[in-house]
This record gives sequence, C-alpha cells and structure tokens, in this order.
Amino acid sequence: MATIYDRPPRAAAPENPTRSQGPAPQPPPQAHPGEAKQESVGDLIGEITQDLTALVRDEINLAKAELKEEATKAGKAGGMLAGAGYAGHLLVVFAGLTVMFALAHAIDIAWAALIVTALWGAAAAVLYTTGRKRLKDVHLKPEQTVETLKEDAQWARHPTS
Repeated sequence: MATIYDRPPRAAAPENPTRSQGPAPQPPPQAHPGEAKQESVGDLIGEITQDLTALVRDEINLAKAELKEEATKAGKAGGMLAGAGYAGHLLVVFAGLTVMFALAHAIDIAWAALIVTALWGAAAAVLYTTGRKRLKDVHLKPEQTVETLKEDAQWARHPTS
C-alpha cells in the first residue's frame, strides 16, 4: 500500500515569479480588432427578460416585506384600540354603578338601579337611531372610480375621439 510519503516530491516553484515558463495565454481572437464580442439579439432579449424578471421579483418581495411590517404595526395599534375600548366599557359600567349607589342614598336602591338603566336605555336608543341614519348615507359603490373606468373603456374603444 502506497502512502503520501512514497510519492515523488513536487517540482519547486520558480525562484523569479515574474518570469514565466512559456508563452502567456492569448485572449480569444475577435472578429475585428478593438471591438467587443457582439451577442445575438436573442441573447440580449433573453438577458433583458431575466433582468426584468429579477427586478419585478425583487420589487414584489420588497412590497411584501413593507406590507408585512405595516400590517404588524396596524395589528398592534388595533389591539391597543381594542384594549382602550374595553377600558372605556368598564368606565361606563362603573360610572353607572357609582350613579346608582349615589342615588341609593336618596331613594331605594332598586329605584336607583331602574333610573340608571332607563338612562342607559335612552342613550342606546339615541346612538342607534343616529348610527342607522348615517349608515343609510353610506354608498359602498365607488361612484367616481366606476365613472372613470367607464371613461377609460370608452377611450380605449375610440382613442382618437
């Protein structure tokens, strides 16, 4: 069995590295001296298509990353608003209880609870009717966008008119 010690030693490197041991390799011949190699139109179109595809893919990935970051921010802000809504709800409940117990010093607690309940019922009725009226004024169909799309379609059919 042969080992690495049984192999013959390698040739030593030349002492003067600037001096080569033979002719230097020549670049491939060009069609005309001074001109770069010309690629075919198909190759150029292929390269442009690849570059454009890579550019679009990179832009899409950047947009996804930005949207993900903004969605995370929006989610955190929405969670904080939900927490604020819950805290507001508790504030209203405890304010109602405070009013009820304050009235209980003047009248029976059952009558105080009934008065506070009636006040909250009236507030709920006013909010409901106001919200319903405003909801009827909401138009989910984007009127201006539909009109512009109709104009664009008409122009596309008759671009000179």
